[in-house]
Amino acid sequence: MPTQRIFTRNAAYQKFEVLKTNRNKRYRYGQFLVEGVRCVNGAASNGWEIVSLLYPGGRELTQWARNVLHSTRTELNYELTDELMDELSEKDESSELLAIVRMKDGAEPPLSDNPLLALSDRPANRGNLGTLFRSCDGFGADGLLITGHAADVYDPEVVHSSMGSFFKVPFLRLSGNAEIDAYLSSLRSRFPRIKIVGTTSHDKTPLERVDLTGPVLFLIGNESDGLNQHFTELCDVLATIPMSANSGASSFNVSCAASVMLYEATRQRRPLSVAAATSPPRGREEGTAR
Repeated sequence: MPTQRIFTRNAAYQKFEVLKTNRNKRYRYGQFLVEGVRCVNGAASNGWEIVSLLYPGGRELTQWARNVLHSTRTELNYELTDELMDELSEKDESSELLAIVRMKDGAEPPLSDNPLLALSDRPANRGNLGTLFRSCDGFGADGLLITGHAADVYDPEVVHSSMGSFFKVPFLRLSGNAEIDAYLSSLRSRFPRIKIVGTTSHDKTPLERVDLTGPVLFLIGNESDGLNQHFTELCDVLATIPMSANSGASSFNVSCAASVMLYEATRQRRPLSVAAATSPPRGREEGTAR
């Protein structure tokens, strides 16, 4: 691939900086900056277009980095000085490779016959949003819906926090209530049995008592405000994650709550043979002698 060497903070380098820090210019270019082995591998293995690779010219690269450089088809790669790579990297010890990846327009996630979806309402914390991508990936969710004015999904912190799962989980952004209502109406039409489940810290139905074996959409509230009134009215059931009676915490962080919800759905959906094999023996569970 053609390579351009960069020794100063020229126009090309300034573009790298704005892809890292400026949301509006990211969208103007239609590109975003990716750092980390798992994230670079995730972009490559899931069919995202890598436009350029950035690497330091003053150090010996590992076999992994050399393989990526030689096997990835790009438009133009950049060799930077160690100092410039250090400035772009978010790590204490700067990465060997940074990737510039082309954005994808959010499209409706392809759904299975028994879909499991999560909707995050106006997520503000970038780390939480990245963790939510990771949980959706880990528990096999069909996709993630993101509503309203939220953290930018293409922010480097979101992508890095996902540990590569960002590139695996289909996502769709829904702007206002009309767009949200239209999408949910379409879901109900396609899946009449779909259950829309919201979470609340108030004393409602314990999560484990909610039947999650059929199609499910979890509604996850904003970090500060929880579920707004509109979303609350859309729910078929409001569920509570039971906490210890001695707990000093009144609720979970939103990404933690979402992980618990997705796990419970996955647990309920496991084949009976698998569930039985992984359950503790009855006598031991009940505390009886064997």
